[in-house]
Amino acid sequence: MHPHFAAAAGHIAEHFRLYNEEFGRITRRAARNFLAEDWHSAQCDAVERIDLYEQRVAQCVAAVGSELQARRTDVSLWSEIKSSYEKQVACRPDRDFYSTFFNSVTRDLFGTVGVNRQVEFCATGAGRASGSVPLRVYHLAGSMPTTVRDILCDLPFGAGIGDMDGAVHRISAEIGRFFATGRPSGAPESVELIEPIFYRGLQAFVVGRLIGDGAITPLVLAFTHQQKNVQIEAVMLSRAQVGSLFGYARSYFHVDLPVVSAAITLLRSLMPSKPIDELYTVLGRAKQGKTERFFALQRHLERSIDSFVHAPGERGLVMIVFTLPSHDLVFKVIRDKFGAPKTTTRTEVIERYQFVFRHDRAGRLVDAQEFKRLRLPCARFMPALTDELLREASESCRVEGDDLIIELCYIERRLRPLNLFLREAEPAAAESAIIDYGNALRDLAASDVFPGDLLLKNFGVTSHGRVIFYDYDELCLVSDCIFRDLPRARTEEEEASAEPWFHCGPRDVFPEQWLPFLCIPPALKDVFNRHHASLLTAAWWRAQASLAPAAAAALTAQSSNAA
Repeated sequence: MHPHFAAAAGHIAEHFRLYNEEFGRITRRAARNFLAEDWHSAQCDAVERIDLYEQRVAQCVAAVGSELQARRTDVSLWSEIKSSYEKQVACRPDRDFYSTFFNSVTRDLFGTVGVNRQVEFCATGAGRASGSVPLRVYHLAGSMPTTVRDILCDLPFGAGIGDMDGAVHRISAEIGRFFATGRPSGAPESVELIEPIFYRGLQAFVVGRLIGDGAITPLVLAFTHQQKNVQIEAVMLSRAQVGSLFGYARSYFHVDLPVVSAAITLLRSLMPSKPIDELYTVLGRAKQGKTERFFALQRHLERSIDSFVHAPGERGLVMIVFTLPSHDLVFKVIRDKFGAPKTTTRTEVIERYQFVFRHDRAGRLVDAQEFKRLRLPCARFMPALTDELLREASESCRVEGDDLIIELCYIERRLRPLNLFLREAEPAAAESAIIDYGNALRDLAASDVFPGDLLLKNFGVTSHGRVIFYDYDELCLVSDCIFRDLPRARTEEEEASAEPWFHCGPRDVFPEQWLPFLCIPPALKDVFNRHHASLLTAAWWRAQASLAPAAAAALTAQSSNAA
């Protein structure tokens, strides 16, 4: 006797509830890790929380499949289960999460290609949040320093702030300067802060807004904890700053929100141009972010008429990259064979993308979301692109009726390739970008990441001018590389040799050789050298390798095990 469809629906909902509880338990440990300055545990918790979703889906698939036995892929039965499930979760907070979990279960059971509307939920309630966000409200009846001191004392780590007077002065002064520059809203009248703290690594962020005369100004206070001392690190008051903090190149926050959708609504008042999918993702709800991104893409396809084309920039040897000009995404599909000098394999490329998904992205690695069995209309592809996908990525692509099926692709936010940006930008913007390119290499090295291929075409520029790395097929750990000084030629024959006359191992890297091959425009080479000459020395990279956080090794091991 097969279980009643209502019982099956209830079992799936219970699996998600258990997942959500464990997600919350891991998230709440971030506060303890921050106070203990425990970087290792913070990184391990980040990986554990990311892996938790697929683990719970697999458990649910096995359990429900065992219950339904021969009817496990009976569409008529699952249609009834879906209807019952919808009724059971209708009044639960963040019910969209329940719907996405249900879809994950059915997609695995059915091996769904594209969307199966009979057994999947095909819309979300984005923008229709139920529930509320816990807020602390401070009315600015007295002086700003008095209010700021009250705010700091109310923080769960307020007693650990080493220099309370200095922190009060800095925050008050920065807010004062911001509103003294002729802001039309005048001075703020109150401060609203989201009560749960946003944690990322060993940083803590107080997120809220300043309200005054009908105007809203974002407010984020960033704190670090070092040597038993909590310190204010930054005061963010612009949408650009806050948008970057919640950006697609950042690792996910750990914040214990009772109703995430309600927080999304509030956060969009601070960042109105930020896509909903990116907010869900950066709050740690990566699967919901993927769901929102997919439905947003479907809606865009319905109201647009342009075709998928090759993305701007040089063609890659590993990936076929295409985009829809009217949208802000790029799609990356792995080629069947890689051209010389690439020696990596398809499996290694997939593992590197999985590694980035779990690693600290340091604000310099774009979040590449993995999509499987994607169905897109052939009529929306330029013929040359379709031909290349079918010819050179046949392991991933095939035509089924009127649709192109892509078994595996990565979807990212579209950036302007750095090499193209430098050709087009005004001199000041180009100089700023080449300086930030060097800063990106430094930030990545600090998180134990070496891009491998440093060519400018593998980096992109955001709308705010920030340089981000997005080509992961040669990415590795800094601590896995051997950075060597270039040996000096001992004879004229060695100096004139077109080939290396010294031994070069597979992990050897010679930074002194980089500059001629980076393709930096001549006018910008001096700028790069003035700011980043140390990056062209093996000594600098060896120092970074020796400082690589011990947590990186544990993180890599967990990523490999998960893969």
